[in-house]
Amino acid sequence: MIQVTDLKQYVYCPRVIYYTYVMPVNKKTTFKMEYGREKHKIERNKEERRGLKSYGLIEGKRYFNYPIHSERLGLSGKLDLLIESNKGDQPVYPVEMKYTLRGIRANVKYQLGAYALLLEEKYGVPIHEGFIYIIPTKTAHKITITEEMKNYVVKAISAIHNIVEKEHFPEPRSRRRCHDCEFRKFCNDLY
Repeated sequence: MIQVTDLKQYVYCPRVIYYTYVMPVNKKTTFKMEYGREKHKIERNKEERRGLKSYGLIEGKRYFNYPIHSERLGLSGKLDLLIESNKGDQPVYPVEMKYTLRGIRANVKYQLGAYALLLEEKYGVPIHEGFIYIIPTKTAHKITITEEMKNYVVKAISAIHNIVEKEHFPEPRSRRRCHDCEFRKFCNDLY
């Protein structure tokens, strides 16, 4: 079973999947990664005390680090925050918290889309909206989760399983992304 975060990594660069599952290596935790994790913990503690106004909801119940999986998809993960509300357009809302100053990237949107698929399977209702909470600016961004996004997620999950099962060494998504990658030193064909 793969993790939802693997989908985010796959969209960033498929080689991350290879070095995680096919040829596991000791990856170095970068300063950026450690700093982001620390800020994430601090923000979670603050989030527990806030209202839901920033999500456009009047009331609801929060579940942090919400575990969810699907045998059918071969996918599991821990959602940063699940908001259960009977006052919104859908019964549950997935929320991913990110420490970034670069805006909301496609890989994070697809990660949210993967959680939407897992929640749809669990609750039996369509999930069309979720949120990405940007920690430095303390803002929740409503993200529309389209059928196109969900279809891409399903295809990406299949591609990830293919890399793992066939031990396929994929091409990098973009060489520009290699600079900050924790697997950089293992891509000898690039450096």
